[in-house]
Amino acid sequence: MDLKNVDLNLLVVFNDLLNTGRVGQTAERLGMTQPAVSNCLARLRRLLGDDLFIRTQQGMVPTPYAEALAEPVSYALGAIHSALNQSVVFDPARSRQNFVIAMTDIGEIHFLPALMARLAAVAPGVSVSTVRNLSIDLPREMEAGNVHLAIGLLPDLQTGFFQRRLFGQHYVCLYRHGHPLDHPGGMTLEDFTAAEHVGVVAAGTGHGIVDDLLARMGVARRLRLQVPHFVAVGHILRNTDMVATVPQVLAQCIAGPFGLSWCAHPVSLPEVSIGLFWHSKFHRDAANQWLRAQIVAIRPDGVDGGRTEDGATAL
Repeated sequence: MDLKNVDLNLLVVFNDLLNTGRVGQTAERLGMTQPAVSNCLARLRRLLGDDLFIRTQQGMVPTPYAEALAEPVSYALGAIHSALNQSVVFDPARSRQNFVIAMTDIGEIHFLPALMARLAAVAPGVSVSTVRNLSIDLPREMEAGNVHLAIGLLPDLQTGFFQRRLFGQHYVCLYRHGHPLDHPGGMTLEDFTAAEHVGVVAAGTGHGIVDDLLARMGVARRLRLQVPHFVAVGHILRNTDMVATVPQVLAQCIAGPFGLSWCAHPVSLPEVSIGLFWHSKFHRDAANQWLRAQIVAIRPDGVDGGRTEDGATAL
């Protein structure tokens, strides 16, 4: 097929339909009418000789051919977008942009106070919204530009994304001041298995690897309570004798305010690598680059991870 016969606008509509699965939603996002979107789809079907999308009760479902086209079309449009926008200047002092960042409650506790203080000084008109990666289709929302960055342990963000390592943390044991196990010698494995625990089922964040590792190592916990997020852990521990296994960065943030102590974990658990993720489509976007720089500047260790912006890892 000769590229001169392909209207780029048809591919833009195709790419957006892959993200939304709805003709009406695509029309709204692209500033078109629904008949215009349907007409673009009909033209592309004739051009490519495939239905591309099948209408179902769940929306427009891509055919196998459309799914095969999805990634190369997305990359091509992303490259064009970056090339056309690479000279655009982002002025943080004048901007009124709202940035959307996907992060966990740990990310909010650690990053947001420092980030908002920094923005107040250098970008007073910029605002931030956060979302949970499980509440949305994160890869597609980031590709569409509705979510600008994601922070955390996110093994599901692979093809089409860049990652920069922010910092590494180990898991520790967290408990209240005055806990029977709060002594200078730290916690033994026997202490750990005898204690009652609050477990955090943080689905989709990667922290579930801890439960899997403990199970494979035959380390049994007496789980007295399980919660779906970390934000309640401080409130729970300060009034009970339970123990929680949490990333060190969370322990450092909440130990003081909640009257808690923490110690090295008695089980040899792997380091948690917290990363900053963005879609390749926005790798050269000036506003996205600026926001990434602000987040890198407030990392807890204050030490560069060894990669320049141009050397970020493409996944």
